[in-house]
Amino acid sequence: MKKVIIMMMTALLVVLAACGANAEAPTKKSEDGKKTIVMGTSADYPPFESVDTKTNEIVGFDIDVAKYITKELGYNLEIKDQKFGGLIAALNKESVDFVMAGMVKNEERAKQVDFSSVYFTSHQVVLVPKGSDIKTTADLKGKKVGVQIGSTQAALAEDLNKKAPMKVEQWDKVNEMVEAMAGNKLDAIITVDTVAYGYTKDSDRLAQFNVEDDSLETGDPMSIALPKGSKLTADFNKVLKEMEENGEMDKLVEKWIKSGGQ
Repeated sequence: MKKVIIMMMTALLVVLAACGANAEAPTKKSEDGKKTIVMGTSADYPPFESVDTKTNEIVGFDIDVAKYITKELGYNLEIKDQKFGGLIAALNKESVDFVMAGMVKNEERAKQVDFSSVYFTSHQVVLVPKGSDIKTTADLKGKKVGVQIGSTQAALAEDLNKKAPMKVEQWDKVNEMVEAMAGNKLDAIITVDTVAYGYTKDSDRLAQFNVEDDSLETGDPMSIALPKGSKLTADFNKVLKEMEENGEMDKLVEKWIKSGGQ
């Protein structure tokens, strides 16, 4: 009996070890025989990722970059939309294979995941109602300021708070903060220029200004997050380099960033 139990436990350990060895690689196959790789994102961050209200599909700069990379590597792409603050956890729980969500590499995140090379850099801005008396970061003193949970803007707000004490509120989604500001529940939002432009370009109710502080990091170099030790990181970096060299990245920047996704 003991021998049977030992044999069963040994077999179970072999199965678990095999699962662990393949954890970093996608295993689901579609009808065309290609493996499906799963991307985690938070589709509230135009022009990087947002939901097209006409088709109900997730579209954006990050989406097109991911489609190009996965096609070049021979994968089908599946996209999972969830809250930004839970994306790193989803990656570590292996419910997604990589994350693209306008995510910036920082010290804390780098402890948990690996990052690709930088594929785009944006800059921090303050989004306010047009006509607001908030013209500089100093004017944020005493104001209700929204930032996205887990974002670099949340960390930036804490630094700015030391100079101009404000009421920092963390939210799940940027569009929810914009709605809250329209309802006078927020006075301002700290986000990035490209995202702010997605809200200001067709609106006569919103304005933005740059966060300018020589003592703080106000640029956002965006990277793709992957599991620690993933072999996919080198593969992704190879394709990102190709996109820079063949002009494909410039085309997508022109489409989504400079032309507003038109």
